[in-house]
Amino acid sequence: MLEIFLKGGPMMWPLLLTSLLALTVVFERLFFTLREHCRRDPVAVAAIFAEVERGDFVRAQEIGALSRDYVARVLTYALEHRKTSYSNAILQAANRELQRFNRGISVLDTIVTLAPLEGLFGTVTGMIHAFGLLGASELGAPAAITGGIAEALVATGFGLAIAMVSLLPFNYLATQLEQARQEIETAAAQLELLCLQAEKHPAFHP
Repeated sequence: MLEIFLKGGPMMWPLLLTSLLALTVVFERLFFTLREHCRRDPVAVAAIFAEVERGDFVRAQEIGALSRDYVARVLTYALEHRKTSYSNAILQAANRELQRFNRGISVLDTIVTLAPLEGLFGTVTGMIHAFGLLGASELGAPAAITGGIAEALVATGFGLAIAMVSLLPFNYLATQLEQARQEIETAAAQLELLCLQAEKHPAFHP
């Protein structure tokens, strides 16, 4: 493997750095996704809805403050600021949580595009080197010529491999982001409806 890497030419080092960056982002994001999945607390979210439906906003905020669920955090923040601007509070809290899910996705998106371009640049430099030998006085050195072509092919292969390996977690993380957005939007809409109903209820507690 080391021999193949060295045959790839100087562009293999940028490709190596790109692959290490991709692996770092992927492992960090997968750990984040697993941690957030373990922190999900649908019981707490349901309890928040139940307390709001009864009009006990204070108790609903207390339940939400004890939960590490990102949906519960959004709902709790909205309840804490419902008297000033419920819509702005929901938007601010949702954006803060979604930014956490979105972190690293843009990096993988860039790597998916950048890695093949780096490989293509390695192809160009390798072919220039190979055809440069044809124009020199080394026509009797086919090994040197094929070495330049091999350099081009190795760099291209590594670039494509990095892009393909990065594309799978990129799509997975984008799906997780969209799922989190939908869950927050659904919970926020339900909470807003319950708040409106609770404010009209005789048992409403400010």
